[in-house]
Amino acid sequence: MSTTNRQQRRELLKTMGTGIVAAGVAGCVPVTSGTSRYQRPYSRKPWLAPRISMDNVIRSIVGLRPYRPSGFVVKSEKFDDKVVVHNYGHGGGGITLSWGSSALAVRETLGMEHQDVAVVGSGVMGLTSARLLQDAGWNVTIYTKEIARHSTSNRAAGQWSPASVYDEDVATDAFKAQLNFAARVSHHAQTNLGGADYGISWMENYFLSHEPFNGRFDDDLADLFPYSADLRPDEHPFPVPYVHMFVTMMVEPATFLRRLTEDFYQAGGRMVVRNFEDRAAVLALDEPVIFNCTGLGAKALFGDDELTPVQGQLVFLPPDREVDYWTVGGGDELLYMYPRSDALVLGGTSKEGEWSTQPDPTETARIVAGHKRIFDNFG
Repeated sequence: MSTTNRQQRRELLKTMGTGIVAAGVAGCVPVTSGTSRYQRPYSRKPWLAPRISMDNVIRSIVGLRPYRPSGFVVKSEKFDDKVVVHNYGHGGGGITLSWGSSALAVRETLGMEHQDVAVVGSGVMGLTSARLLQDAGWNVTIYTKEIARHSTSNRAAGQWSPASVYDEDVATDAFKAQLNFAARVSHHAQTNLGGADYGISWMENYFLSHEPFNGRFDDDLADLFPYSADLRPDEHPFPVPYVHMFVTMMVEPATFLRRLTEDFYQAGGRMVVRNFEDRAAVLALDEPVIFNCTGLGAKALFGDDELTPVQGQLVFLPPDREVDYWTVGGGDELLYMYPRSDALVLGGTSKEGEWSTQPDPTETARIVAGHKRIFDNFG
């Protein structure tokens, strides 16, 4: 892929995945269209516009993505008689990379005696690390400040796409190879778990833009996104001239985390609610091997100054079962629309260095208004 194409993809995907992606339709010309006259590339259903209104807002939430410009950390570290295996810093790609990154982390234990191991953190990295450790024969206890449904992982949108994970200008080629491996392992694992039990399904994703996509819209993982295509203005009902689509997985966080927790308990795992004030408290655990899956917590616990939060706000509306596609992109705002079984999810924001978890009513209004401009003249 050319440098220009990579830069373009990086800008469009800057905050996608469990995260937020550049979008919006400010200043676009409304297009009235009968959605039944278009043939969709994957689904055989007609395009239907979601019902978007401030009157339908259920709630707004804020999540903080644990972002490192150089990419996520997977490595082991020796502290006297303890071994700490780090697995954190995945930005907006936590759910996407979960099984693969955790497989890399568990690989750090090769050659060790299978005995008691502590996993600190019960988000998606903690749970997938715990399950893989159990499968490898370890006795696992998860120590967590918050149970999974209150974790950052449960504040993700849930699209499978390893985006908003690193800065192209900072990360090394070695890291990018590690990311590629983790993404492929995770993709394989989640396709094996596809279906309602784990909250995993396949859906069309449409990137909307006022500017051409400048050639192929893909990267080294393009083969993991089937039905990829660029649509001409007469091939779609969206109020923008340029649309790129592909099919990928939706991983619904609440269902996925709940099922992983159930699997963990069924395999004999134990979970302890405990807050750790500092590294010494973590190293005081009885287990000789400790997995650090604390996300942003690693900044204070293990002195990772590169870690920074990227704040993302989501707006929830009642679920709309007839809408079976995602939208991302279109202008100067940050917007996206994901239809999940539990809600119609609208986003969003991407504010690096912002630690507040309080939703901003102004952002809620902006997100809703931006999506209304997309769909009010949809068809």
